[in-house]
Amino acid sequence: MRHIYRCPLRWADMDAYGHVNNVVFLRYLEEARIDFLFRPEKDFKQGSVVARHEIDYKRQLVHRHTPVDIELWVTEIRAASFTLTYEVKDDDLVYVRASTVIVPFDFETQRPRRITAEEREFLEEYRDDSADEKEEAVAA
Repeated sequence: MRHIYRCPLRWADMDAYGHVNNVVFLRYLEEARIDFLFRPEKDFKQGSVVARHEIDYKRQLVHRHTPVDIELWVTEIRAASFTLTYEVKDDDLVYVRASTVIVPFDFETQRPRRITAEEREFLEEYRDDSADEKEEAVAA
C-alpha cells in the first residue's frame, strides 16, 4: 500500500523561471513524511531523525495553483532504521524520485533506538518493493 499526500504549491516555492526550486522538494518530502508518520492513530511518539536523503530530479515542476501528489511507501525495514521512497508526480508524470533513511530516536536519552513491534507492523502495511525492482530492471 502507498500513502498519498496532496502537497500544495506556494508562490515562494518557485524560482525566477516559474519552476519549483529544487531545494523546495526537500520540504515537500518532509511534509509527506510528517503526514505519514505522525497521524493520531499511528504515531512515532518516541521520535525519529533523518539519516540520509537521495533525490533524483526527473523534470521541472512549473508552479500552479493545484497540488502535486506525493506517493510514499516503505522499501526497507531494519532493526533500527527504515527507508521511505517517494514519487512527486501527476498521474504518470514523475517530477522527482527520492528516498529517505529514518532512524527512530529517543530524545530523552539522546540515542537511536530500535523499531518497536507496533511501529514495524505499521511500516509493513506500507512496504512495497515492486517499484524498486521495476527501476532496477530498467537500469540494467
